[in-house]
Amino acid sequence: MNILLIGGGGREHALAWKMRQSPLAEKIYCAPGNPGMKGVESIPLGTLEEMADFAVKNNVGLTMVGPEATLCEGIVDVFRAKGLRIVGPDKIAAQLEGSKSFAKDFMNRHGLPTAKAAVFDAEASALEYLKKNGAPIVVKADGLAAGKGVIVAMKAEEAEEAIKSCFAGTFGQAGARVLLEECLIGEEASIIALCDGKTIKPLASSQDHKRALDGDLGPNTGGMGAYSPAPVVTDAMWKIIDEKVLQPFLKGVQKDGLNFRGIIYAGLMITKDGPKVLEFNVRFGDPETQAILMRLDSDLVEALCAVADGRLADVELRWSPKPAVCVVMASAGYPGSYEKGKVISGLDEAEATGAVVFHAGTKLKDGKIVTSGGRVLGVTALGVDVADAVKNAYKAVGKITWEGVQYRKDIAHRALNR
Repeated sequence: MNILLIGGGGREHALAWKMRQSPLAEKIYCAPGNPGMKGVESIPLGTLEEMADFAVKNNVGLTMVGPEATLCEGIVDVFRAKGLRIVGPDKIAAQLEGSKSFAKDFMNRHGLPTAKAAVFDAEASALEYLKKNGAPIVVKADGLAAGKGVIVAMKAEEAEEAIKSCFAGTFGQAGARVLLEECLIGEEASIIALCDGKTIKPLASSQDHKRALDGDLGPNTGGMGAYSPAPVVTDAMWKIIDEKVLQPFLKGVQKDGLNFRGIIYAGLMITKDGPKVLEFNVRFGDPETQAILMRLDSDLVEALCAVADGRLADVELRWSPKPAVCVVMASAGYPGSYEKGKVISGLDEAEATGAVVFHAGTKLKDGKIVTSGGRVLGVTALGVDVADAVKNAYKAVGKITWEGVQYRKDIAHRALNR
């Protein structure tokens, strides 16, 4: 079948890479795609209607949506209205990511374990709440903020600054409503699952590295690296996550009548009291997807078709026992302002080591690959164990360079230090 993939980042590159391995995939179109994608035809990213018309005209049998903003805009509603097969929640269900207050209300109503939180539409009342409750506290912009709208404030002054920043428009409309949430202590894990509204099946566990600098210091980013599996998610913990998070999520979707045939990502904090949901995303994570899909031994296209068709129960997911590590290489200054157009060298040499280099923010200029984003590459490798995967990933990273390149040197440090 012909496949349409929406997006152009590292997550979409990983999806395209895995889809190409499926005997079900004939032609893969990607809107807009990126220069690293091989065997994929890049097309311009149009309006939702234009994308749907393209899918009809080009006999697209499956559409996969990468970015959350496109799902929140309602692409699934537009495609399904034309009888097209697409993976993702509809516009209403996509609010599980598009609005943190919507997600928090869903979790509370359906008994999912999560941090206590209060929601504010005005700066004064938020600051009054902060004065009463103090720090540490987590300040969250309600809407989509590209992974940067969450501030973990250890001091009241930091929280006050974050609240004022949100209401001053730092995150645009996303910060017009703010959540103040208790600060949970523990170790994070990313649980991404397929859900067709009747069945929910988790993918391999992973752990993201949100902070910009080694030792989990610096500002929050969209993710500086990831590895899979996450040792904190033991067999015993998997059972608890299924019982306390995944099954209640599925029952909640059914009870609320949400049209959810897509991907649900639960960002968890594993606390001394068990797992608690930090946030929901309604799509594959980035850069977790890069690490997870390296380990998937079964057919991704088959699984995604089953999600869209409501027959996920028939699909078996198989995993390599080998761990995978993804190191994000970023532009100088990220997650703040950064320069673009830096020439990247060493890509072929890096892949010659056996790693896969997923492009996240690159473009082709005068026959050369140059930087065009904050997160530029996701260098991903397998290993016989985590230490070996780390060694293999960083060996490939060492082959790549451009002016001002930055990356963390300690990806998977929690797994290595257990």
